[in-house]
Amino acid sequence: MPLAKAINRALADELAADIKTILIGEDIGALGGVFRVTDKLQAQFGPDRVIDSPLAESGIIGACIGLAMRGYRPVAEIQFDGFVFPAFNQITTQLAKVHNRTNGAVTVPVTIRLPYGGHIGSIEHHSESPEALFAHTAGLRIIAPSSPHDAYWMTRQAINSVDPVIVLEPKRRYWLKGPVDLDTPAPDAFTAQVLREGTDVTLATYGPLVPVALAAAEVAATQGRSVEVVDVRSISPLDDETIARSAAKTQRLVVAHEAPTFGGFGAEIAARVSERAYHRLAAPVLRVGGFHMPYPPSAQEHRYLPDIDRMLEALERSFVYTSAGGHS
Repeated sequence: MPLAKAINRALADELAADIKTILIGEDIGALGGVFRVTDKLQAQFGPDRVIDSPLAESGIIGACIGLAMRGYRPVAEIQFDGFVFPAFNQITTQLAKVHNRTNGAVTVPVTIRLPYGGHIGSIEHHSESPEALFAHTAGLRIIAPSSPHDAYWMTRQAINSVDPVIVLEPKRRYWLKGPVDLDTPAPDAFTAQVLREGTDVTLATYGPLVPVALAAAEVAATQGRSVEVVDVRSISPLDDETIARSAAKTQRLVVAHEAPTFGGFGAEIAARVSERAYHRLAAPVLRVGGFHMPYPPSAQEHRYLPDIDRMLEALERSFVYTSAGGHS
């Protein structure tokens, strides 16, 4: 099924499983959301379970915090990634802090669905990648599914977590089709997974760039390079052990994401892997990402977003270094 339909099915199954699970967001009811991810859910579960909210992101998250403190499991939809910033204060200073502030006495199991990333031909504030801004805040879990199967199970795992979870939904992949096994859960949502075994270099990414990384690995194979692809999946907590183990095996690591490389989450991955596997690396960890600039007009986003060629160029740059640590 398409990735969007997998999320829809996950939401439906959680609504059916627990009467205290509710959805809230802008236009998620009769319209089914701008991407139709919540299509028909209000008709099935009613307007008290699938709630059309005012255009007020801070109010959405504030309401979810209160509901969670009263025993509900609210699932908020933020219509577009760039619209989350009016709710940034509620998320980072309230939602992320309640559990610690109450010395563990109060949990706030809020799930925030955040369609994110570019390549949909839209204007600014509709194609952001703000994961690093939230990852810096302790108390939040952040995950990024890349396949329909992961989207289904990771969404359900997020809703059932006792902690607040931000689910970064790769909106350019909403129509990506793939198998979904409704009986066999995906691996723990908060772990990384090796999707393709390789021996020469590791390519780690998450969300919308996972299919691009797998395609780049296929091209590299025709050029005699064996690329291991790691789907990071969980940004916080970060499964740096799996990534470092892969990098130590291949001796090289390239990290890719759509967000700008400057201050991007790839820097955290690079630092952790350098600490864990420094003596095993034959080259510095390299990063591929967006540029340090406002998101460009839609006609130019293909120049901004990492593609196969930019990934391949970074992979080849990693081979400039010898195993002795210098340039070849």
